[in-house]
Amino acid sequence: MGESTGGVERNEILAHVLAKDSQQPQDEPLIASNINEQLQHMGLSTWSISLQRRLRDAVGRLQPKTLLEVGASIGHRTAWLMDLFEREQRTLQALTLVEQGGKFGVILKRLLQRYDALNWSTVVVGDPERLAAEHQAWKLASATATELSQTPFEPAYDVIVVDGPSSVRAELVSTYLPLLQPNGVLFTVEPDMPTGDVAEDDEAGMALVNGFNRWIELVGETQSSHHVAFMPLFGGTLVAWLSAQD
Repeated sequence: MGESTGGVERNEILAHVLAKDSQQPQDEPLIASNINEQLQHMGLSTWSISLQRRLRDAVGRLQPKTLLEVGASIGHRTAWLMDLFEREQRTLQALTLVEQGGKFGVILKRLLQRYDALNWSTVVVGDPERLAAEHQAWKLASATATELSQTPFEPAYDVIVVDGPSSVRAELVSTYLPLLQPNGVLFTVEPDMPTGDVAEDDEAGMALVNGFNRWIELVGETQSSHHVAFMPLFGGTLVAWLSAQD
């Protein structure tokens, strides 16, 4: 990845990566803004502009060659990143977008076509947890890279961005952490915290409670193997993981 973290101690890298980059534009890119409006009309949520901007800053510092976005929706976050790559005249070796909805997958392909990125990007439609499990099974069973090419994923990624419902976000992070390169960074946003009393027969409420409890467990479990950093911003907290061993 990029050389911008040179000279920084490993346990300080994430603080450096998550810092604001004043050299980057503050306004939302036009295409991303249009997609944001579409999401509002559709009644769908997305990360706040502050979160999008800071993720863009971090990816700009890391300069990944391979990037995986899980839960790409209709491409709001993708458009922020594609604007970065276009302005810096960079193409990746591989960009992989995972989205559960088939119709959203079609929209994502149109977005990638707009940025002339189809020859170095892949849209994978399907359940994110199942897809990752299948990839790991292929990885364990395959002796050669040729066999591994039967999965839609790269062997590993420099940057992974994970989004999904708060109730399953911890599981998604846990599932995709093994796909990181040794010096790769995984980003997500802290899931919603349950508020007030939740009745046991409230399935959605209990799912949120269980999902947040799993999140607390995940952060604790990964402290021994990864550096974990939190960046509170307007609209949520950006969280990043970097392996403790290079």
